[in-house]
Amino acid sequence: MSTCVSNSTALTLIVPGDPDQRTGGYLYDAQIAAGLKALGRSVEVIGLDGAFPVADTLAHQAMDEALSRARDGHCVVIDGLALGGVPESVEPHADRLALVGLVHHPLADETGLGDKHQQALLRSEHAALSLCRAIIVTSPFTRRRLHELGLVEDQPIFVVEPGVAPAGLSRRVEQRWSGTAADDPARLLCVASLTPRKGQDLLIEALNDLRDRHWTLDLVGSADRNPDFARALGDRIKEKDLESRVRLVGEVDGERLATFYDQSDLCLLPSWYEGYGMVATEALARGLPLITTTGGALSETVPRESAVRVPPGDVQALRQALDRWLSDPDLRTDLSRAAANQRSNLLDWPAATRQFAAALDSTMGDRG
Repeated sequence: MSTCVSNSTALTLIVPGDPDQRTGGYLYDAQIAAGLKALGRSVEVIGLDGAFPVADTLAHQAMDEALSRARDGHCVVIDGLALGGVPESVEPHADRLALVGLVHHPLADETGLGDKHQQALLRSEHAALSLCRAIIVTSPFTRRRLHELGLVEDQPIFVVEPGVAPAGLSRRVEQRWSGTAADDPARLLCVASLTPRKGQDLLIEALNDLRDRHWTLDLVGSADRNPDFARALGDRIKEKDLESRVRLVGEVDGERLATFYDQSDLCLLPSWYEGYGMVATEALARGLPLITTTGGALSETVPRESAVRVPPGDVQALRQALDRWLSDPDLRTDLSRAAANQRSNLLDWPAATRQFAAALDSTMGDRG
């Protein structure tokens, strides 16, 4: 296979769809691309048309066209969501390009897939990853998971965890500590696309049994990734008469998201599975404690001291964790202080980018 030959060599990053989407994977890709440019590398980001990861004809054509435009020896990083479904379109270019797979989590680990669908994704992703010179993953958990599922062979796998932008303490956290917080409902925040894997339906079930407590919930995230689930979630909120307490906010930009963090007391991540869980570090950067599951990498990426963690899919455990938070001021104080203390331990994006660049250079060879 070809090599990517110097720190200044042009790099192409390929993602499925619009590169400006505001999910964890896309934000990771965008931050790394911007960071590599800041290091003096030329980075082209290409968003592919078509459906992924179950690729349609347009997706195959878009991948083939994008790779065909790259000159021999060019270094191409392909997001796993685009890569895993189109091995047939990648294979003709594998020998002349230096391909690197960027895997946020295995495709077959998506929640709600049938066995036949899972097996097809496993075969497709294995075929695609076998064409890569190296693989970059966003957590040690995902590296282990690739091996467990037999998705990789002997390529080097590098872990480059997401960074986080420095942020001030949440205003609500500061008010709680200073004793100046108004005596109003606990402001709960869940930031995630409305999809089954993120578990917002379980959160509504758990909170419904705590309607005698004082709380409000903002669900921030796109409804476009799984419209059927989003509609069902909205219907469930109406059926349970929680519309005055639960807001379906939709997707927001970075500035408005920062405002939501600033106005919240607690961040919730009820996911069945995460390849990392960038929302957790974004919350910790603001001193916000968490209630999360232990699904996927969350069992490792969320510090025990600053979170209450429950098994994924366990509504009763989630309800009990919320009940403890709402009723125990000492717990709220302890978790908030622990979350604030974690801020100095968080990796920033420049450091994450340097790790990413080092992974590329280590694998491809720096001959500049």
